[in-house]
Amino acid sequence: MSNEIPFDVSFNFVPRAVRPTKPRTHGITEIRAPYYSTFGTRHLQDVMDVAGQWVDGIKWAGGSFALVPPEQVRAFSDIAHEHDAYVSSGGWIETVLRYGDDAVDHYLKEAKEVGFDTIEISTGFIMLPTSGLQRLVEKVVRAGLKAKPELGIQIGSGGDSSEEELAAEGAKDIGDLIDRGSKALEAGADIIMIESEGITENVHRWNTGAAAAIMNGLGIENVMFEAADGPVFEWYVKNYGNEVNLFVDHSQILQLEGLRQNIWGNKSTWGRVINPA
Repeated sequence: MSNEIPFDVSFNFVPRAVRPTKPRTHGITEIRAPYYSTFGTRHLQDVMDVAGQWVDGIKWAGGSFALVPPEQVRAFSDIAHEHDAYVSSGGWIETVLRYGDDAVDHYLKEAKEVGFDTIEISTGFIMLPTSGLQRLVEKVVRAGLKAKPELGIQIGSGGDSSEEELAAEGAKDIGDLIDRGSKALEAGADIIMIESEGITENVHRWNTGAAAAIMNGLGIENVMFEAADGPVFEWYVKNYGNEVNLFVDHSQILQLEGLRQNIWGNKSTWGRVINPA
C-alpha cells in the first residue's frame, strides 16, 4: 500500500495499491470500442472524462470499424489519443488476408489514416503457420504500427461459437502457443493477446493451468488476457496481482480499477490486493 497517489482522484487520503501512471508497460487495461454495445463519440468522451486515466487502449472488435464512416473512426482515435490511450484494431486481418497482399497493404495504410496505433493479428479462424505470423508482424511494424498477435488454444475461437461447436473442433497445444508467441515477440510484436475461449470462456471448467503456463512461458509483461467478465478479471488479479494486462468491456473500467487499487473487492479479494511502492 502507498500514500503516494499520482492521480487526480477524490478521497485520495485513502491508501491504494501502487499503480503506474501512463504510458504504462504493465497493468494495462484495454477496453472494447463499439461492438456488443453500440455507442458514439459523445459516449466515449464521457467514459474517458470519467475514467480515462485508467484506460490504456481501445480496441475495435470484429471489424466493427468497417461498418462506421471513416471520420467517425478517426474521431474515436482523436478522443483516445487526447487521453493518452492507443487505438487497436480487433482481429479483422483474418478477413483481409483472404484477398491477398495488396489488400493487407491497403488495410495497414487506411488503419494509419484513421488513427490506429496497433494492429491485432488474430488467428482463431485461419490456419496460419508460425513463419507467416512472423512475416505479418514484420509487415505491420514496417508500416509504422505496433503488432499485437492474438493467440489461443481453442480452434475456431473469436466468433461467438457455442461451447458444443468449439468442443467438437478440439483444442491446440499450449506449448505450440508459447512457441508461436515467443517467435512473434522476436519478430517485433509489442504484446500477445490471449483469446479467452478454451480458457475461461465457452468451457465447462476454467482451464487455469493453461493461463499459468502461458504466463510463465511468455512473461506477464508480454501477454494480455481477454477477461470481459467480472469473475474472470478478478481471478487474474487475485492470482497474478494488479500488474496483469487485461482486456475488458468499457462498462467495467472502474470495477476493474477498484480491484487493482484495492479500494474494493468481494469476499475473496477485499483488502488483499497489495503492491508496495
